[in-house]
Amino acid sequence: MRIAQIAPLSEAVPPKFYGGTERVVSWITEELVRQGHDVTLFASGDSETSAKLAACTPEGLRLLGYRDHTASHLAMLHHVHRRASEFDILHFHIDLLQYPMFEDMNHKCVTTMHGRLDVPDFMPVYRTFTGMPLVSISDNQRLPMPPNVNWASTIHHGLPAQNCPYYPEAKGGYLAFLGRISPEKRPDRAIEMAIRSGTPLKIAAKVDKADQDYWDEVIEPMTHHPLVEYIGEINEEQKKDFLGNAIALAFPIDWPEPFGLVMIEAMSAGTPVIAFRNGSVPEVIADGVSGVLCNSMDDAVAAVHKVKAMSRAGVRGHFETRFTAECMVKKYVAVYEALLSRSADVIRLPKASFKPHAVDINGSSRPAMPAAAMPA
Repeated sequence: MRIAQIAPLSEAVPPKFYGGTERVVSWITEELVRQGHDVTLFASGDSETSAKLAACTPEGLRLLGYRDHTASHLAMLHHVHRRASEFDILHFHIDLLQYPMFEDMNHKCVTTMHGRLDVPDFMPVYRTFTGMPLVSISDNQRLPMPPNVNWASTIHHGLPAQNCPYYPEAKGGYLAFLGRISPEKRPDRAIEMAIRSGTPLKIAAKVDKADQDYWDEVIEPMTHHPLVEYIGEINEEQKKDFLGNAIALAFPIDWPEPFGLVMIEAMSAGTPVIAFRNGSVPEVIADGVSGVLCNSMDDAVAAVHKVKAMSRAGVRGHFETRFTAECMVKKYVAVYEALLSRSADVIRLPKASFKPHAVDINGSSRPAMPAAAMPA
């Protein structure tokens, strides 16, 4: 298949540091190429890929200092639209800007919804443009959406098995918190888990400008405890040892997490996950196999001792069965093939079967006039 992957322009693909969506786009793209597909990646110019790269900005917009990325994404979509005939499938990863521009191409489009969907501001678009085939990254992510959206599938994320290699032993003896400092990620809970269980905690996380006050006023003072160490943002290479040598990943979220990529990164390393039962967590973690599901802080503190007896090989096995890039891309290819099959069925229908209707300004439909009867 000839496939276009349309990535966000905020970060490179893959990102240099933090950037979950761009990382997933990279894994999808590289696995599609590995499986023999002809792939073009629309992304920032500092992206690295074995696919054909259509550079839409010189660098990721975050590095260039752009605050509003809308204009750059609209310019990229214009280029994609002009080249649309070159591709069998257009796979979008940029939320919703493409809906009106590609409404006449829904038969060859699919959009993966990477973020939270419980935002009332966006609902008018979802209610209006109901033809775009959508992929959710967890079943839980779908819950706030209108009932008439066009869900094509739920496809959990997957990563290359070698990205976070298996560590049979946790040599560091610490809990790991990885990702972003924000109220919904609850690093304060991770710190409490560590202190109450008497276990060291290492925090590798970025602090966005929007969360600077939360860091300054709430979290930074808590990092002065002798069991807590704040490392800062780390890169992909550093992440391997950071996760692999941890006794567990602390994932004490307090929001409807759409997926939680760091959970499967930890599982790939053989590191179990201690996670609060929110959002996608019960779909990703097999309780007692790849981690421990918690309903309270008392559960989380007890889980710190439970995970020490868990089989790291069992954690890795759960990852290999469900969350590799190969598993993920097989499901995406099935969605692409289903779209192409439906498109071909429509094309094969005899012309006589079509009964065109016109719609008046009040929204009611009536049979369209024959061309000869239409007013000049």
